Amino acid sequence: MAKPDSFFLTTPIFYVNDAPHIGHAYTEVAADVLARWHRQAGDDTWFLTGTDEHGQKILRTATANGVEPKEWADRLVESSWKPLLNTINISNDDFIRTTEPRHEEGVAKFLQKLYDDGHVYAGEFEALYCVGCEEFKPKSEIVDGAGEFEGQKVCAIHSKPLELLQEKNYFFKMSAFQDRLLALYEERPDFVQPASARNEVVAFVQQGLEDLSISRTSFDWGIPIPWDDAHVTYVWFDALLNYVTATGYGANDEEFARRWPGTHIVGKDILRFHAVIWPAMLMAAGLEVPDHVFAHGWLLVGGEKMSKSKLTGIAPNEITDTFGADAFRYYFMRAISFGHDGSFSWEDLAARYQAELANGFGNLASRVLAMNAKYFDGRVPEPGEELDADRVIRDLAASATTRADAHIEAFAIHESIAAVWELVDALNGYITEQEPWVLAKDPAQRDRLARVLYTTTEGLRVLAVLLSPVLPEATSKLWAALGAEEALGALSAQPIREAGAWGKLSPGTAQHSLAVLFPRIETETKE
Repeated sequence: MAKPDSFFLTTPIFYVNDAPHIGHAYTEVAADVLARWHRQAGDDTWFLTGTDEHGQKILRTATANGVEPKEWADRLVESSWKPLLNTINISNDDFIRTTEPRHEEGVAKFLQKLYDDGHVYAGEFEALYCVGCEEFKPKSEIVDGAGEFEGQKVCAIHSKPLELLQEKNYFFKMSAFQDRLLALYEERPDFVQPASARNEVVAFVQQGLEDLSISRTSFDWGIPIPWDDAHVTYVWFDALLNYVTATGYGANDEEFARRWPGTHIVGKDILRFHAVIWPAMLMAAGLEVPDHVFAHGWLLVGGEKMSKSKLTGIAPNEITDTFGADAFRYYFMRAISFGHDGSFSWEDLAARYQAELANGFGNLASRVLAMNAKYFDGRVPEPGEELDADRVIRDLAASATTRADAHIEAFAIHESIAAVWELVDALNGYITEQEPWVLAKDPAQRDRLARVLYTTTEGLRVLAVLLSPVLPEATSKLWAALGAEEALGALSAQPIREAGAWGKLSPGTAQHSLAVLFPRIETETKE
């Protein structure tokens, strides 16, 4: 059993031959915010991401480009997927590739155990297969084609023709775990989240589970079945195992015990793999099931899910080149209710950037530090008597910290940010009401001026800590300008659940100039 303070978090591993778009980046940023928060809370945090590099789809793409599959995968990992993580400032602890020896060896050990324990048998299989999904499609996802595909059966997700495959395969006895899965969902209602996702999974399993084909013989780009190398492992069975092969399964028992079980952040289109097939696999192997499977919604453009084939995919750098990584991270975490579908628009992005980041948070930081420089020689003021208006800010800082943490625990990232942003808005309102520029004109109000600016400076310290998982670049700059780096140590070392504890910045602490955190951007409306 993993320690209570252990927090192992994963994204799905992404197909290397997909072009990274903002849908992929959305998943990565959400997981990164959760990982940064737990890491800064002192939890034993490990954040895993990576790439899925086996299967028929990748073999066909590599062949079409005249290279071997491994060479094709190597090229895309280095040119597309690892650069994506840098583009949006992801702090992953590990990056696993399914072509790595540690993964291939772990998969072989897992398969062999299932085979030895009687959970796998040989049989024949015929079904409609979607190469895009790398999945034999259930009836609910098979529709009649239209236009050029009229008269054919197509995938409801990809709108591409399905292939009728007939093979001698090995099967995993997944049907034997139907009752145990339903008991899991009943006993642990938070295992699958949000509630809509849980209901979908329960309904699917209640319809009855079939055994799962876990090998293929029509191509050879995959991990060989250890007892029969004429077969390679079904790509999803292979891919799901990355979560344990990356944490020491079959190779490092101590590390595996430290990390597993974990929490999976996935798109709702791959929920069934993670909430049905994956826990059944783990049950068969005698391993613990994950702590949680959280399915987020889709990013929609023009009312449709992001899709390279439909030309609705937007590359993350199209946004970050103009607005920066912090704005990218903030927008998608704040504007979309995590767990639900959300629509992206350039107009909304630009409006939120200007109103919330530039005018709301950035201008607040600039004003406070500029007034400290002007009225107190660039040092944290010695505060005078605390009045009711000041206590309101202090109490809100504590409340926002507590509520933000509770929302993070519930995977409600958007609500966590909203709780913190109450402090941003309150500080701006406080400055407007207290008018420190007026107080500065009256020597008799010197103590009151000091209290007002101390309150706003402490408020900025709290905001720097609470917003650092979302805005790592801007908050690092603010932290240094506040003088907190020298006085309190690195921002990343500040206990985030104690951020609201008041009075940590000592009076007299030297501060530094702060460049504009979110510069004004002239944007043209994009189609």
